[in-house]
Amino acid sequence: MDSKKALLGRACLIGATLLWGSSFVVLKTTLDTVPTLWVLAIRFTGAALLLGLPILPQLRRIDRGCLKSGALMGLALYAAYTLQTFGLEQTTPGKNAFLTATYCVIVPFLHWAFSRRRPDGWNLLAAGVCLAGMALVSLSGDFSVGAGEALTMCCGLFYALHIIFTSRAVERYPVGVLTALQFAVAAALCWLTAPFSAPFPQSIPGSSWLSIAYLCVMCTGVCYLLQTTGQKYTSPQTSSILLTLESVFGTLISVVFYHEQLTVREFAGFALIFAAVLISETKLEFLRRKRALT
Repeated sequence: MDSKKALLGRACLIGATLLWGSSFVVLKTTLDTVPTLWVLAIRFTGAALLLGLPILPQLRRIDRGCLKSGALMGLALYAAYTLQTFGLEQTTPGKNAFLTATYCVIVPFLHWAFSRRRPDGWNLLAAGVCLAGMALVSLSGDFSVGAGEALTMCCGLFYALHIIFTSRAVERYPVGVLTALQFAVAAALCWLTAPFSAPFPQSIPGSSWLSIAYLCVMCTGVCYLLQTTGQKYTSPQTSSILLTLESVFGTLISVVFYHEQLTVREFAGFALIFAAVLISETKLEFLRRKRALT
């Protein structure tokens, strides 16, 4: 692959993680006034229109395969965001960010299911380290798991599925079309299910509308366009490790702006989860190369 395209892909993915990192605090404050699925319905609808209207002629010519790929991406996106956002209602932005990052450890195992490429020993080691980190972050003193942490961990599976679906789809179909389609599908599912979860709020403060606009334009439309473009020029394994930077940015922003206080135990758990990501995706090659040179 052209080195410039590879560099572009990585830059797009890192840019997406920085914007996503800011979304945890913005979304946490928005949920105080607007129920989860209504926020997501407005967010995905706005993103679908933002990206779909400029490419409307292309959307009219999509085939069944492209529609199926966009629908699978949208379904995985809907499930992941719904679980993550309901989880965020009941936990802190920092915990939500780091537990979401466990999807990158799941990716090799899902890739095995789709491509028959079995995970190696490094992937198994990473899974064990990740489980230990998740336990430190999620388990309370009586070894119970809070609802917010449990929902966030479940969302990781669907984020991993979304990465797999996206990586397979961008090999055959245009990035802009896939991105708009997935948002349209996710928006439709949110509008269908939102009335069953909570009534639409009678009034929404101006500050919440501004937050939703930021989430819609920057943290959804721009981010997923960056992610889909980045994955076009980056392997699923490399994509997943770069995308975990979202958890680092999310926690840092939560500590600075949300004034989240981290305990030693939670910090240790975050460190283990991040170590699991590095083990799974790099197999510690940078350490082995350094040792070989000395």
